[in-house]
Amino acid sequence: MDYHADTDTWHIHPNADRQTDYLLADKLQRAAHLLQGSSALMIATGEGMAADSGLPDLRDAATFSHTWPALARQGLGFEKMTSPQAFDEHPATAWGMYGQRLNLCRATEPHAGYTLLRQWGQRMPHGCFVFTSNADGRFHKAGFPAARIYECLGSIHRLQCTTACGAHPWQTGHLHPQVDSATLEWQGDLPHCPRCGALARPNLLMIDDGQWNPIRSTQQRMLLDMWLDSTPSPLVLEIGASRAVATVRNFTRRMQRRGSPLIRINLHEANIHNPGDIELALEAKEALEAIATHLPQGG
Repeated sequence: MDYHADTDTWHIHPNADRQTDYLLADKLQRAAHLLQGSSALMIATGEGMAADSGLPDLRDAATFSHTWPALARQGLGFEKMTSPQAFDEHPATAWGMYGQRLNLCRATEPHAGYTLLRQWGQRMPHGCFVFTSNADGRFHKAGFPAARIYECLGSIHRLQCTTACGAHPWQTGHLHPQVDSATLEWQGDLPHCPRCGALARPNLLMIDDGQWNPIRSTQQRMLLDMWLDSTPSPLVLEIGASRAVATVRNFTRRMQRRGSPLIRINLHEANIHNPGDIELALEAKEALEAIATHLPQGG
C-alpha cells in the first residue's frame, strides 16, 4: 500500500495480502504502552492460552478423536464422553480419559507467557485477576494467587460427587491415575465421594450438565466481582478465546462496555483490521514475548 501525495490517496497493491498484519509492530508498541500505563490487568483466557504448553484443544471433535483413538474405536465421541452421562454409562472409560488428562496437566509446565503476565500484574497498583475457561490449573501452577483466579468452567484438579450429597468439591492430590493405554480404562477402584461413597467425577462443567457442583466457581466469581467493584476499568488482555466457546469473549465484551481497553491475542480469530481494539493474530506465547520486547528491560 502506497501513499500518493498529489491526489492524497492510498493505493492498495493488487497482490496485497489481507491476512498479513502490516501494522503488527505498531500494535505491539501500543500494547506495551497500554500495559505500562494501566493500574490493573484483567487476564481473560481460553484454550489457545494452554496450547503452547502442550495441551491439545479437546473441545474440538477432530482433535478429541486423534488424541484418544481408543474412544473412536468404541464409537465414543466428543459429545458423549464430555457429558455427565459418560460416568453413568462408561465410568471406567470416562475416568480413564480424565485420568490421562489429569496426568498430562500435572506433567506439563506453563509456558513463559504465564510468567510475563504474572510479572506485569504484580507491577500494577491494583494487580491482576484471571478469568479463564481452561480447567487445567495452569495459572495456579504459574504462581498466580488463588484468590485472583476465576475458573468459570471448573477445574480438573478438583472432584465432586455424582450425587447431590452436599459434599464440597475436593482436591485430586490423592489420585494417581493408572490407565490402560490400549482401552483407555481406569485401573483399580474408581474415585469415590468421601462423604457418601458414591462415584466421584471431575468438578468440570460438562455438556448438558445438570449435576455440576458450582460452589467453588461461584466463590471465585464473588472474589472477581469484589475486585472489579474496587478497581478502575482494568486493561483487558484476552488470549486464545474462541467464538465457538464464547464464554470468555462475552465476558470481555461486558468489560469493554464498562470502559476497559482491549488487547486480543488469537492466532485464528483476530480481526487484524479492527480500528478500535488491538488484535494480534499470533499464538499466545509468541505474542506475549513480542509485547515484552517493547517494555523496559524486555518485559
